[in-house]
Amino acid sequence: DLVTGRGTFGSNSCSQTNLIAALCIGEEQPKNCFTELQVLKGHFDIVRFLVQIDDFRLASAGDDGMVLVWNVETGERLVELRGHTQQITAMTSYTFIRGGKPHTGLITASSDRTLVMCSSQPDTGNRVQTVSDLQSSARCLLVLSGVDVWLSGGNELCVWSRDFQLQCKSVHHRDAGITAMVELPRNYIAAAMDKEIVIFKLNLSEVEMSVLAIRHLADHQDTIRALISINDGLFASGSHNGELILWDAVDWTIQAYEFILWEEQAGDAQPEIRVGQQKQTDMSIQHLATDGELVVAAVGSGLYVYNAVMKTVVAYRKIAHDSDVLHTMLLDNGQVMSCSEDGSVRIWELQDLPLPAEPAPSGFFGMFGTFGRSGKQTGAPMKKLLDISGLRSLELIGDLIGHSGAVQMFASFGEKGLVTCSADHLLIAWKDGERESQLRSLALFQKLEEMQGL
Repeated sequence: DLVTGRGTFGSNSCSQTNLIAALCIGEEQPKNCFTELQVLKGHFDIVRFLVQIDDFRLASAGDDGMVLVWNVETGERLVELRGHTQQITAMTSYTFIRGGKPHTGLITASSDRTLVMCSSQPDTGNRVQTVSDLQSSARCLLVLSGVDVWLSGGNELCVWSRDFQLQCKSVHHRDAGITAMVELPRNYIAAAMDKEIVIFKLNLSEVEMSVLAIRHLADHQDTIRALISINDGLFASGSHNGELILWDAVDWTIQAYEFILWEEQAGDAQPEIRVGQQKQTDMSIQHLATDGELVVAAVGSGLYVYNAVMKTVVAYRKIAHDSDVLHTMLLDNGQVMSCSEDGSVRIWELQDLPLPAEPAPSGFFGMFGTFGRSGKQTGAPMKKLLDISGLRSLELIGDLIGHSGAVQMFASFGEKGLVTCSADHLLIAWKDGERESQLRSLALFQKLEEMQGL
């Protein structure tokens, strides 16, 4: 089940079929440390979810209904869990105390309208708890911090105790269910439902728990595709038509509104905004990631970096991949990572340059101003990115080619490496080649010393 090899770079890192290909990078990638890979086999269908359990373990899940737990350092498959009959739609981890020690468990939801709670420890007998009487499939899960409850979201918002008992629920009589949730201060929850963000109040009274929808934020003009918490004071949402909205986490007012348009200027004509002529996927925000200050948006096949504290654009690249970007991440060293339907994983560096490395395409505007509850602009003019001071460049410094299908997401383990999952049914553990070589040499020397001591 384990295959090791060197990473593939160079000419293979460019699409030969796309007429407008994204940037190419040669075989020399001095800033890319991921020069060694290990293929992890075990799934039989698309792998969509990765959840980091601790510093060396990872859980994977997807359309085959299985959950596999791996040792990232060795590539060993530790646990195999078969609790669902259909594809898994969401997965998260939770920590509980047993015998005075912390343990990590996994919660999964599936299209078979079941929820499964299981242990990630290989020595627990793979104990599985299942709830199968849900009214609809759960599409998102949220473990709350500081309280012993977790939530599942679908056509109903359910509140569960850590021992898998339903405490209360709120039913929604509409076609579009809850697709994403984030925790807000004072026991409030923000949930994305079609074009709206619904604010729920969670009453955690020991007598009787309850959950109630108290506010509907209808400021998006299209379906909300991404919802994240930025920090204690802000959360953000991104929609199918390119709207990025930053919200106050306490009073739920709009703090910033960005309408991201990818559009080219034809010849020397004056720039125009022709939203109707754009492919909708070119503008759609598929994913949002943050480090508490910067927000990275996957917009079509491009990337857009925004400073949530300063309320300004930091950097952007209209064509970062040959197909839609599915997942992004801000690394600890300030680099940006992205993966795409084109099967590639790319590493970007924010660089200060006197002039942008990529000219700002006409029609790409950031709207700045003060917005009310309706989300409408109140008189501030649109501003081209070329007019923004301090704009930085996103420079491609690494291209990881190993998957033959769309890369769904990735998880970073710092110096231990990076794990990606794909539609090709595989996981790939990307390793720092220099570090791995040093570890092998050290292990060899230790073995020789042991043999000499015999």
